[in-house]
Amino acid sequence: MKKKSICIHYQYFESYHELDTQNIELIDAARSAMQRAYSPYSEFSVGAALRMDDQTIIEGNNQENAAYPSGLCAERVALFYAGAQFPGKKVTTVAVIASSLKDADFSEIVSPCGACRQVMLETQNRQHHHLKIILVSLKGNGIIFDSVEDIMPFSFNLTSLLSHNS
Repeated sequence: MKKKSICIHYQYFESYHELDTQNIELIDAARSAMQRAYSPYSEFSVGAALRMDDQTIIEGNNQENAAYPSGLCAERVALFYAGAQFPGKKVTTVAVIASSLKDADFSEIVSPCGACRQVMLETQNRQHHHLKIILVSLKGNGIIFDSVEDIMPFSFNLTSLLSHNS
């Protein structure tokens, strides 16, 4: 048996105002979406914003439901909307931010859940173009990944299905 390791590359920033104007605009859109989230059960609001290849920005936020797990995460709300309304366009960048109504001091960089990562991966694979992911805290610091594989090594995709059916 051999021991192996995975190296994940990302960029860290102290303030998202260090970024270019397009990324600042995207993060501001995610923050705006977060403020409109419907999260009465978890009291954890998440906002996501996507930049399309034509510069269109799509916003999404988490939508909860008393009949758990009938709600949907912010990232999937935005990605499914983009896929339904703009099927011929590529998503180039996703920005995500979150807040907690239970913890006024909450300032964590929140990472997408497994289901959202899988949908991001499917989007990236479907469009044959890397999807940049920006995760930012309420304090404004954050991290940037150049591809979904950076946050989801050993992913399950079409190749996995095809090799299983052979």
